Amino acid sequence: MQIDTRKGEINTRHGRFSGGAADQVEVIEVDTGVIRVMVLPTRGMSIWRMEASGVRFGWQSPIFGPVHPSQVPVFDSSGIGWLEGFDELLVRCGLESNGAPEHDAEGNLIHPLHGRIGNLPADSLAIEYDEASGRLEVIGEVLESRLFVKRLRLRSRIRFEAGSAEVAVLDDVTNELSKPTSIQLLYHINVGAPILGEGAKIEAPIESLAPKDALAAREMETWNEFGAPEEGYAERVYFARLRADESSATTAMLRSADGEKGLGVTFNVNGLPRFIVWKNTAAESDGYVTGLEPATNYPNIRSFEEKQGRTVELDGGATASFRVKLMPLTTAEQVDEVSRQIQALQGDEDPEIHLQPRPGWSPGA
Repeated sequence: MQIDTRKGEINTRHGRFSGGAADQVEVIEVDTGVIRVMVLPTRGMSIWRMEASGVRFGWQSPIFGPVHPSQVPVFDSSGIGWLEGFDELLVRCGLESNGAPEHDAEGNLIHPLHGRIGNLPADSLAIEYDEASGRLEVIGEVLESRLFVKRLRLRSRIRFEAGSAEVAVLDDVTNELSKPTSIQLLYHINVGAPILGEGAKIEAPIESLAPKDALAAREMETWNEFGAPEEGYAERVYFARLRADESSATTAMLRSADGEKGLGVTFNVNGLPRFIVWKNTAAESDGYVTGLEPATNYPNIRSFEEKQGRTVELDGGATASFRVKLMPLTTAEQVDEVSRQIQALQGDEDPEIHLQPRPGWSPGA
């Protein structure tokens, strides 16, 4: 479908994959004239890939998806079945829990890794647009529910604009039961080559930062720097809070080694007060990737985060809103402009850096 607006054309296509693990995965492609984006309604309204100015934004997962949720054993007894479908640029983690798998004293799985929302299909799909502003939104609703326990509705609007490369994700989560509940949400934004490479760096206006565990603590001096693919590399994770402007907006960026490409991520810290860096610079065949992850909490087991007060409380019928924007950067000028914005957010305040896991942030610290 071609849509003519005052700012130019936007083209959309709708289809389904056929065959293999991707069979019947629904995809919506949006082309604003400067960026092409693939949205996967079947996988919780995830963003699979983006391409701007010939630069691919995403990563090469060993999974080779997209994988239909029916093929992902989320409730595998190990708790890590979620990993069998993981290959998106942006996938949501939540809504009941968004962190590490948690088992009870008898070894029964309570909460699987990263929750269910990324493996639930959307319905009520719609495309809305405004010819005057050049704006188009892909809208879908995802329901996470269990009789007598929960009924959480995610209404997602993924917003585009003709002639613009920016992609805004506007999510509202509603508790549709009469009784109060609590939720967690994390945006797992994953970037590999060609943005990620030896010499690439993350820039962020750090208020406070700590390693998740002893392994991450060994590389505190280079927490935001990346090496070449390395066989056998074990993931490192860093927990942070970022500084924000007067409207509570903050920005982080992964920039390429040559400074000519990058991905900026802007989000509102009122809804997403935590930020996680996931470094997984393994061999390319094993998934060379880093994650920039705005979140309501740190991705520890839910019971630990709940004790720290890091869940979002929702009364019956209440709604919480979350806002994230992706900014593909394909020129040195664009990268430098975002870098200046981050430096302005940092200001003259020195970041609070913890060299060891921080009590209250990491279990056992």
